[in-house]
Amino acid sequence: MKVFISGASGLVGGNCLKHFTEQGWETVGSYFSFKTDNTVFYDTLNADHADNFDVRAFAPDVIVHCGALTHVDYCETHEEESYEKTVQSTINLVELTKQCNAKMVFISTDYVFDGKHGPYKEDAPVNPISVYARHKLEAEELVLRELPDSLVLRVTNVYGNEVRGKNFVARIADQAINNQKMTLKLPYDQYASPANAWDIARVMFVLLRDGKKGVYNVASTDYLNRVELALRVLSYFPDAEYDLIPISTADMKQPAARPLLGGFIKAKFSDEYPEFLFGNIDSYMKEFLAAQAK
Repeated sequence: MKVFISGASGLVGGNCLKHFTEQGWETVGSYFSFKTDNTVFYDTLNADHADNFDVRAFAPDVIVHCGALTHVDYCETHEEESYEKTVQSTINLVELTKQCNAKMVFISTDYVFDGKHGPYKEDAPVNPISVYARHKLEAEELVLRELPDSLVLRVTNVYGNEVRGKNFVARIADQAINNQKMTLKLPYDQYASPANAWDIARVMFVLLRDGKKGVYNVASTDYLNRVELALRVLSYFPDAEYDLIPISTADMKQPAARPLLGGFIKAKFSDEYPEFLFGNIDSYMKEFLAAQAK
């Protein structure tokens, strides 16, 4: 299998690049603004950029689209930029996928739902309530319409190993290890199903290996709110100094609306792969601390 990953310097893309390569697939991962080891340059908004990796010459069987503008509040006040980096980039990669006669994998989100009736199955009615969410849904529907054999993986609250350590779990762990006092003002009414990026990569691998298509939810065994998530991580650092301030989403007065009861039911995937074992926050933290001790 030959795979091209757009956005491989990020959390999900980086884990996919590592896992696919370890499984023996010929995999090329790209970056745009942040270069990491073993990535090549590719600008999804400018297919004719002189420095672009020649994807057509590589002739991938699969193109994985991991890049997007994910800052939800920023998207709310920069709608045009949000459209360009989430929808237009997808339009361009769909065209590239067609030119390569390849299959596409699109990474989506639980924000395509309004958060009133979660956690969600794949066939639940969508109802995005923010600019970011509308653009993710538009891109998701475009992929499914234009490339009927494509895969859409919906994920949320992704954490795990990444070069920049930007994800919520990694930031808390890093600050605790470095004895930095934290002030955490977190919503107690936003629920989701966090997923380790390594598990997302493993799920994607088996689905691609087996020729699957359509929408799949990816979630672990955890379902918790942001306060509970932070406290779960902090429980592994008994000496950590922090002020934790639980607050309602309404009182946070963020520019973009959030789905409150979000997250996923992964029964579709688990019914097809009953022996697939997902990790969770606890297993990740144990592995994280073991790696730190080496």
